[in-house]
Amino acid sequence: MKKVVAIGGGEISRFETLKIDEEIVKLTGKANPKALFIPTASGEPEGYCETFDLVYGKTLGCKTDVLFLIKDNLDSSQIEDKILWADLIYVGGGNTKMMMEIWRSKGVDKMLVDAYQRGTVLSGLSAGAICWFKYGFSDSLRFQSEETWNYIKVEGLGLFNAILCPHLDEENRREYFEKFMINFDGIGIGLENGCAIEIIDDTFRIIKSFENAHAYVFKRGRDKLFVEEIKNDDYLPFSLLS
Repeated sequence: MKKVVAIGGGEISRFETLKIDEEIVKLTGKANPKALFIPTASGEPEGYCETFDLVYGKTLGCKTDVLFLIKDNLDSSQIEDKILWADLIYVGGGNTKMMMEIWRSKGVDKMLVDAYQRGTVLSGLSAGAICWFKYGFSDSLRFQSEETWNYIKVEGLGLFNAILCPHLDEENRREYFEKFMINFDGIGIGLENGCAIEIIDDTFRIIKSFENAHAYVFKRGRDKLFVEEIKNDDYLPFSLLS
């Protein structure tokens, strides 16, 4: 079975996504699965790695490891060994554009697609949610200039034919995403903080760590944008979103 959990946002360090994290671990079918953290998008800060070990290691009982693609000069076989080792992979948040560029330069993109085909549980938050989709609605340019930046469309791994917008309830992100979707020929999925979409093979459901968190699907009509809340917590065909 192919398994992906994409989280819209929330502070893992404050256990805000713990209910979702528990589901990610459960999907491995193992009591003490091997969990690999990929913190490329944030620049691999030590504190983020320690937080991942606190939540997935000490709290949820996983054996944890980190794939450093910036700090460590790993060759292709060393990278692949780490990815093959993992029962679940969790990609952290940050600069999606930078992360995808690094992944492609090292062949990590293809290795993660192979992991998906093998049934490794793939997951992540924000940039780590965007990456599994064809495109993401990203604030990557903010990391270059806090004052003058715009949201951009970033190309992901393309496991699912949609554009994902995380943090839908933050700042003016929904407003900008709706403006973008008016001219986008495809479906958009928006996830608020504390909300995730779980995709198993060709089915999906919404899971939440915040009771009041929401997920939406956005589709361009002939002369207007259609927006519908996605409420199902039971599995439905992913094709229903298109």
